[in-house]
Amino acid sequence: MPLPSRMDRADESTAGKRRRRESTPAQRALALLVRREHSRQELTRKLVARGIDEDDAAAAVTKMAESGWQDDVRFACSLARMRAGNGYGPLRIRIELAGHGLDDATIARAFDALAEAGEDDWHARAADLVERRFGPAGERTLAVQRKAADFLLRRGFDGDTMRAATRAPPRR
Repeated sequence: MPLPSRMDRADESTAGKRRRRESTPAQRALALLVRREHSRQELTRKLVARGIDEDDAAAAVTKMAESGWQDDVRFACSLARMRAGNGYGPLRIRIELAGHGLDDATIARAFDALAEAGEDDWHARAADLVERRFGPAGERTLAVQRKAADFLLRRGFDGDTMRAATRAPPRR
């Protein structure tokens, strides 16, 4: 009796396995939301990029929002808190939130949440960043103050905050 060929064995091994069903747009959206928060716009864009029709993607995102799995305000608060904790200023955070397709009211609610949590002292955050990166204020030369100012501006702090942080007396 001849031994089965390699092709025969391959057919036998796949015959017992069930084919995986194609996921629905809602299941794919939920799979993305389980990993991290997404804005409505971002979630829709990702679903469309994965080959889902734009109308089906929008319907799936709406279904996720109605079920409480997706919430733009929760996303905005989470992102704002994370960026503020990483040393970014309000201007940069606001621009990033707007880039995710969030409206002004949602962005304002994210900043209100930062204020309620006491995480909106931008002057103290900027002064702390400068002191950790460039040393105490009394030891900074004019060139170092300029570097610190550029650093804060790139991080999204406004001019008044930048001036106060770079010219602040050393904290004790």
